[in-house]
Order: sequence, then structure tokens, then C-alpha cells
Amino acid sequence: MKKLKGCLYSASESNTKLPDLGPDLMMSEILPRLPAKCVGRAKKVCKEWLSCISSKEFVMMHCRHMCKGSRQKILSIGQESCFISSTTVDLVDEKTMITLPFHVRPSDVWILSSLNGLLCVCLRNTFEMLIWNPLIRSCINISDSKSYGFFKIYSDAVGLYIDSSNDYRVLHIKRGRFTVDVMAYSRRTSHWKRIPFLQKKALPY
Repeated sequence: MKKLKGCLYSASESNTKLPDLGPDLMMSEILPRLPAKCVGRAKKVCKEWLSCISSKEFVMMHCRHMCKGSRQKILSIGQESCFISSTTVDLVDEKTMITLPFHVRPSDVWILSSLNGLLCVCLRNTFEMLIWNPLIRSCINISDSKSYGFFKIYSDAVGLYIDSSNDYRVLHIKRGRFTVDVMAYSRRTSHWKRIPFLQKKALPY
């Protein structure tokens, strides 16, 4: 990195221009290696970039690059046990058995969503929702006495996302017979907040 900065500094001092990388190199080798947030910002550069980044070919390239590296892990949940293994070819057969931080059988854990190593899970016996990091054995119960954070399998939807302040949030969409409620849980503040969404009544089933 220091060597690269030195080259850029020397180029600017001598009033020389850096070589044009060209659109093909940018789209095939540079942009697919960027984090998802940076790729999202790159869509705003121009219409050509937006069209290319939105294509199925670019999405596949980006996914392949994001899946590389020894940091990627696979979580396997069986009836009675839970394992973590690596995606690296040389280490694919090496598994680490982990103990669940909640008092249920592994088969009674539903994975609702995942993002950057964090999992949002639901316990089948109580329907409580939890944020779980299997790698560091950390777990937070996000259900409370106000009936927030309880999952209904046939009507609810859950997703994890990062907001503009880099706060990890859980989005919980609860569908009633004639209403749709949207709640967001903040990992930073440990509180639920209702989000205005679809003010009109939802259609019945």
C-alpha cells in the first residue's frame, strides 16, 4: 500500500497522468472485488456503470470474489450437533463442533437471515428471535415483553441490513389479516422501532 501511495505521489508531483485502465478492466477486475456498499455507490457514477453492475454477469463475478478467502465459513446444523467448517479446499474436511448458547436442540433452531457472519435465528419452542455470532459464541435475545421479536413462520419475514450509520439492524415484517407492521431492531441501541410502511390496509389472504 505504501509503495502504491508513493507511485501516485510521484506521478502527481511530476505532472504525469496515470494510464487509463479502460472500462473492460474496471468492470472485470476492479469493481467485482469491491465490498457491496462500494459497488452500490459505483452505480451512481454513470448510466453505463449502472447498466453493467446491474447485469447478471457482474453479479456472478462479484459473488465469486466475495466467496473467496479463508474467512468464509459454513455452519452445519444437524439434529443433535452443530459444526463450523471452512470453504477453503484444503480445509474443507476440518470441522469445529460448537455448543449452542441457547438451551434447545440444534434441530429446533431456525435460521431466518444472515449478514457478515451474524445470524438472526428463531427458537422453535418459544418463537423468540436472537442475533447469534457462531464464531465468537455471542448471542443476544431481541424479543421483549411488548411482543416484539417473536416470529410467526407462516406470516412474517425477517432480514438483516446495515444502515447509513453502520448500525446492524433486524427488519421484521409482520403481516396480520388486514395490516402490515414493520419493525426494526437496532443492535447499537438494543431497541425496536416501528417503521411507517404501506399505510393502506393490506389485502386479505
